[in-house]
Amino acid sequence: MGETIVVIGANHAGTAAINTILDQFPENRVIAFDGNSNISFLGCGMALWIGKQISGPEGLFYSSREAFEEKGAVVHMETEISRIDYDKKMVYGREKDGTIHEQPYDKLILATGSLPIRPELQGMDLENVQFVKLYQNARDVIQKLKDPSIRRIAVVGAGYIGVELAEAFVRNGREVVLIDCADTCLAGYYDSEFSYIMGKNLESHGVELALGETVVKLEGRKRVQTVVTDQARYQADMVVFGIGFKPNTGLGQGRLKLFKNGAYLVDRRQETSIAGVYAIGDCATVYNNAIQATDYIALATNAVRSGIIAAHNACGRTLESVGVQGSNGISIWGLHMLCTGISLKRAQKMGYAAASSDYEDWQKAEFMENGNNKVKIRIVYDKETRIILGAQMCSDYDISMGIHLFSMAIEEQVTIDKLKLFDLFFLPHFNKPYNYITMAALAAR
Repeated sequence: MGETIVVIGANHAGTAAINTILDQFPENRVIAFDGNSNISFLGCGMALWIGKQISGPEGLFYSSREAFEEKGAVVHMETEISRIDYDKKMVYGREKDGTIHEQPYDKLILATGSLPIRPELQGMDLENVQFVKLYQNARDVIQKLKDPSIRRIAVVGAGYIGVELAEAFVRNGREVVLIDCADTCLAGYYDSEFSYIMGKNLESHGVELALGETVVKLEGRKRVQTVVTDQARYQADMVVFGIGFKPNTGLGQGRLKLFKNGAYLVDRRQETSIAGVYAIGDCATVYNNAIQATDYIALATNAVRSGIIAAHNACGRTLESVGVQGSNGISIWGLHMLCTGISLKRAQKMGYAAASSDYEDWQKAEFMENGNNKVKIRIVYDKETRIILGAQMCSDYDISMGIHLFSMAIEEQVTIDKLKLFDLFFLPHFNKPYNYITMAALAAR
C-alpha cells in the first residue's frame, strides 16, 4: 500500500515531481497545492510572447490541473498554504473561495519557487511599475503596451530577464533604457570580454545602456515618469524590474535548515534537514560541480531534475543528483551566448589560481562562402590542477550544443589538457579541421 505525498507548488519542479510519482509510482496518493490559477508556465518564453516572436502564450504551458487529475492526483489551485506542522505531518491552507484544508502527509515535497526581489524605493507604488515572473505579469505588460502613451520603458536589471525584455520592448516599437549597477550587462554570467559584445549588440538595436548606475528612487504623479539613479535621471512611462529572485521559503518556519541566501539546504536526494521532507526547484540548493560545493542556481533545468530526484526518493527508490554546472544561454537579435560553470572573474574572486584561454575563429572552413560566422570561446581553468572550471561561447551561429561538452567536462573534472587533442569530427558544412574547442585548449598555458 502506498503513501500520501503532498506537493506544495506545481510549476516546473512540482510538475516534474507530480508526473514522476503518478507515472512511475502510481500506488502512492498525490495531493498538490498551488497558489496560482495555472500550472507549468514557461517563464523563459515570456519575453518571446511580449516581443511578438510567438503568436500567443498557449504553447508556454505543458501541463494542467486536468492532466494531473486524469492520472489520479488531487489538485487544489489558488490555495494559500499558511503553515506546516512538521511534527504532526500536517499542512494547513485556504482556497480562494474560503475552503479550509488540513491535509496530513507521509512525505512532503516543497516546490514553492522564488519571488522577484522588490527594492524598497520611493515611488514603487506608482502606476506602470512592473515585475515579471508569472503568466499574469506578462499578460498585464502586454495589455499596458496597447497604451500609445507608453513610449519609453526603463528596464532595471541587465541579467537575462532584463536583456530579453529590452529586446522585446524594442520589437514593440518602444524606446528602452537598460539600467544596472554592474558595469556590464549579464555580469553575473559572463566575463566583461563577452558581456561587452552583448552590450554593443543591444546598443546597435537602439537600447540605451545605463550601466554602473544604481536606482535610488522613482518619481511621478500617479503614474511613473522618471527613474532617478545615483548619476542621472531617465524619463520613463513604464518601469520593469528584473533584478533577480529570492527563494520562497517562508513555510520552513525556522524548522528547516537554510543556505546563506535563504534557500532550503538539501542533500543529493533533495531531502531537507527533516527526514521525509524534500525541497526542489528555486526554493532549494544545488550541488555545483564547478566549485565542488553547495550553491544556489535557479534554472528550470535544475528544477525539473530536482523534481524527478525528490519523487523517486519520496517513493522509496534512492536516486541522487550528480550535481549541476549552471549551463545556460541567451539569444538576442541573433547573437547567441552560452556559458557553463563559473567565469574567470568569479573563479579569481573565490581564490582559485584561475586562468583563461580564449580563441576566435570561423565556425566553418573559410571556403564555405554562405552561412559562415565567427565564434568566440573562453575556457576557464585552474592553473594548479588544470581542471576546467567554466566556459563561455558567443556567435551569430547556433553553437548551443557545444556548451554541453564543457558541462560534462566540468562534471567529470576533466583537465584542459585532455581537450587539446580531443577527437572531433570535421566536415566543412559544420566546422573546421582545426576546431575552435581544441584550439582554445591548445592555447592554454
